[in-house]
Parts: sequence; structure tokens; C-alpha cells
Amino acid sequence: MKGESCGLISGISIGLVIGVILAVLALFCFRCHRKRSQIGTRSSRRAATIPIRANGADSCTNLSDSTLAPESPVKSGCNCMFSCLDAFRKSYVVSVAGIPEYSYKDLQKATDNFTTLIGQGAFGPVYKAEMSSGQTFAVKMLATDSKQGEKEFQAEVMLLGRLHHRNLVNLVGFCAEKGQHMLIYVYMSKGSLASHLYSENHELLSWDLRVYIALDVARGLEYLHDGAVPPVIHRDIKSSNILLDHSMRARVADFGLSREEMVDRNAANIRGTFGYLDPDYISTRNFTKKSDVYSYGMLLFELIACRNPQQGLMEYVELGAMNAEGKVGWEEIVDSRLEGKFDVRELNEIAALAYKCINSVPKKRPSMRDIVQVLSRILKLNQNRRHHDKKSLSATADEVSIDMDQSETKTPVSPSATADEVSIDMDQLEVQTPVSNCHWQEEFMDSVDTCEVSR
Repeated sequence: MKGESCGLISGISIGLVIGVILAVLALFCFRCHRKRSQIGTRSSRRAATIPIRANGADSCTNLSDSTLAPESPVKSGCNCMFSCLDAFRKSYVVSVAGIPEYSYKDLQKATDNFTTLIGQGAFGPVYKAEMSSGQTFAVKMLATDSKQGEKEFQAEVMLLGRLHHRNLVNLVGFCAEKGQHMLIYVYMSKGSLASHLYSENHELLSWDLRVYIALDVARGLEYLHDGAVPPVIHRDIKSSNILLDHSMRARVADFGLSREEMVDRNAANIRGTFGYLDPDYISTRNFTKKSDVYSYGMLLFELIACRNPQQGLMEYVELGAMNAEGKVGWEEIVDSRLEGKFDVRELNEIAALAYKCINSVPKKRPSMRDIVQVLSRILKLNQNRRHHDKKSLSATADEVSIDMDQSETKTPVSPSATADEVSIDMDQLEVQTPVSNCHWQEEFMDSVDTCEVSR
């Protein structure tokens, strides 16, 4: 009996000890979890407002170390938390930027072991990826010699993950595995603007389509300059960095130099594409929004003349600017393949705008917001003119139709008229009918066909 009591007491004691140990462990885990949540909250707040470019050192380069400051209580705590925090640092980009992470294996399969090459940029090759979900993406694999570290890559994902506009090639995912850094973008099925301007494999871009493309690019840059917080300077606007989707809508792509400025804003080397570079940037090493405006002006002239800066575009521009101080006479530099199928007034207005964009004094260049407003007004006025011209043509056709009806009515009125008089009246009727009546006849036949179909 006494032995049973001792055993019972021992069991209860052991149970109490185990209960206390479990309670202590639970409390410890709870406190650690709460600290991680607080760290995540602070990191999210900081990441949401972190500047891309700041005065002094770039804070983005230390983005992934922001949770491990010297005075942090986590660093002085238990070493077993390091692995958890390391995993947290690698995954917080996804939760903050809302950008999903893709596995290297899935991308390898989607690109047929990275053989579906569709482009080659300054920062690495671009592959077409057919995902198992049926989606099509463009995967840019950053070159291993681009000096792109883990911190810089995460900062870039943060940068591109917050830029969303219909005229930008948006980032949809990323991959950072097996020593590779890849960015996943929306796939643009029609390729680059440069390929449509200079390749014989594409149909000629009409003048109207070129104007719409110019407006799309301007809207994308306006968003970067005035819509993004803080503003983003692209630094490499050119025809090969303008991509077209299935409906020929243009989007600005390749933020490589924007990224480089974010990572190393004190780089002394001049970066960009010859011919599109702002002369003020070359002389001062200071790249501003107006430098993007200069590059956009060169792109406008490229759309007009179908000639890139390496093919003497600036000489063409200066030739056209000799007439009336750059306001009229730009027809001399228009792409000859258009064969005059463009509105001369619209051409001169757009060319004059482009000439303002490449002014040697940056302050005299318009802003991208001004450019969007001017292009929108030009397009609206042109559409109104065309609508008015169609109305005028329709009114002329109606008048001719009335004259025809009146003539047909008057012809049989005089029953005593001889056959010769009737013949004379018909001859006079044919002489009085204007030449433009042929257009009316075409419209009339079209309307007849329409009526027959509707019946």
C-alpha cells in the first residue's frame, strides 16, 4: 500500500515537471513568434516606403539586412532563430511586393531547358516560357557576370513589383535558385517596335498606328515620372525597348539601367544607347527626367523617318528643322514607304513636338505629362477633322442624289418633248454630274449591298 502511494506521488511529480517544461517551451515559442511578426511588420512598413534613390548611400543595398541591426534583440537572442530569420528574409519580398516566386525546375521545363531564346539584352538572354498552366511568359535570365547580388536582386523585385501600368511590361514573377537570378515578365507577342520598323518580315506600320504607339510610350513614361512614388527614370528609351502586344499596343520594357542607378547611383561611367543619350547628361553626368524626354524625342523622329540614330537620324532632323524654325516642312524626312499616306498638319505638329523634346537646354523641354496632353489633343483634332470630312462627303452625295431625283422627275413632265430633246437633256445631265460622284456611287453600291444582306 505504501509502495503504491509512492509510485502515485512519483508519477504526479514527473507529470508536473513535464507540464512545466511544455509550458515554458510554449511560452518561448509564442514570444519568438510575436517577435518575428513585429520584425515582419517593421520590414513591410520600411519596404513599402523605401526609396529607390536617396541622398547619400543607397538604402536599398541593405534591404535584406534591415532586420538584423546591431542593437536588435533577435541578434542577441538564441542562435536557433537565425535559420528562421534567414528563410523569412528570402520570402518577405514575395509577401511585400506581391510577386510570386517560380521554381527553377518549372522554368527550365517551360523554356525547354532554356533553348527558346527570343532576345538578348545587355543584362542577359530572354526566353519564351510556356507554363503548364497555359500561360506564356518572357523569362530574363540575368548574366552571371552582371554583379547582381542577392540584395540587389531583391531590391529590383521590390522596384518592378510596385510598377503597374498598361503601357509598361509588368513583372509577374521571379526566380532565385541554383545561383541564377531570373525575372518573369508578360509576354509581348508582336515583338519590339524596332523589328516592325526595320525588319522585312513585318508589314509596314501605318502613320496612324505610329502615332498611337507614340502616345502609348508617352503614357508609360508619364506614369514612371509622375505616377510612381518615388519617380523612376528609365534611362534607356529606344525602339528596341518598346514592345508590342497582340493588339499592337505599346509598352515600355527593360528597366536595366533604372535598376543599375538604384544599386549604384554614383557610377561614373556613361550608360545608355548612342544617339538617344541626352547631350546634357554626357557633359554633366547628371541624368534627369528631361533626359528621358530627350530620348523620347529621338524615338518620335525615328517613328517619323524610320531611321535610327546610328543611321544619321540627327542629320535628317536638322535638315527638316531648317524650314520655318522647325514648325512646318517636316514632310522631307518622312518614311518614303508611307507614300504620302499621312496627315501633313498632324505630321508637322508631332515633329515640332519632337524637336522641342531634343532641345539642348533641358529646362526648355516639355514634361512627359505635357507631351501626353499634346499628343492626345492632336489625335482628337485629327479624328474630328476626319469625321467632319466624312460628313461633308456624305452631304455632297445626298445633294447629287437629290439632283438625280429631280432630273429624273422633270424628264417625263413634258409629254410633247421629242426624242431629240430628251437626248439633249440626258447629255446635259451627264455633263453637270461632278467627278466626285464616283465616290458617291461606291457608297451607294455599298449601301445597296448592305440592304440586300439585311433582307
